[in-house]
Amino acid sequence: MRVYLAGAAGAVGRRLVPLLLADGHEVTGTTRRPERAEELRALGVDPALVDVYDAEALRDTVAAARPEVVIHQLTDLPQAFDPATFQAALERNTRLRHEGTPNLVAAALAAGARRLVAQSISFVYAPGPTPHGEEDPLEDGVAGGVRELERLVLEAPLEGVILRYGLLYGPGTWNEAPAGESTVHVDAAAHAALLALARGAPGVYNVADDGGSAANAKARRELGFDPGFRLPGR
Repeated sequence: MRVYLAGAAGAVGRRLVPLLLADGHEVTGTTRRPERAEELRALGVDPALVDVYDAEALRDTVAAARPEVVIHQLTDLPQAFDPATFQAALERNTRLRHEGTPNLVAAALAAGARRLVAQSISFVYAPGPTPHGEEDPLEDGVAGGVRELERLVLEAPLEGVILRYGLLYGPGTWNEAPAGESTVHVDAAAHAALLALARGAPGVYNVADDGGSAANAKARRELGFDPGFRLPGR
C-alpha cells in the first residue's frame, strides 16, 4: 500500500516508519529539516521536504506519492519539555491543527487518497464519569484545536479515522514512564496507526493504556489495538 506519512520524523512517526516498512508499504514521509530527510531516505522512506503551511508544495508532494492512505502525525512541539516555553509550544501546536490540517486534508483529497488517519488526544475530555468513551464531550476551551482537527478529518469525503492518543511515554517523548490519567506508550500508539490503515470503520478511537481515564475497548475490538505492544529491540 502507498502511504503518505506527515510527520515521519516526529515522536510517533519515527516509531511508525519501521512498522510500515516491515509490513511492505511504500512510504513517503515528510519533514521540514534536510538532515532528517536524509535519515528517512537511509531507512527506506521516500522523503518529502515540505512545510504543512505551504499548501501548494504540500499538495504537490502528496500528489507525487499517489497515496492510498495519508497519516497525520504532525505536531509542533519541542523534543524536550521546557516549562518556560511550554505555552508558546501549545500555541504553535494549536495553530498547526487549525491551519495545517486543512492543507493536508485538501492535499489528500486532491491526490485521491481513500483514508486519512489522524493523531488526536484522549486527555481533554470534559469532567464526568470515567473511563470516557469516544462519544463523551471534550472540554471547552482547551480542546479547541483538537475539536477542529477532528472536525476537518471526519467531515472530509474520505474515510476519516481519529486516534485519540493518551499522553505519550517512551523513546523520543517527554516521559520515560506513564504520567497522567490517560497515557500510551509511543510504540503502541504507532502500532495503532499501522492497524488503522486497513482496520476499523471511520470514526474516533481512544488509543490509551488500560485502566486510565479513557476507555480503549473500541480500539481493542475494532482495530486490534494492544496497549502492551513494543517494537522489538528498540
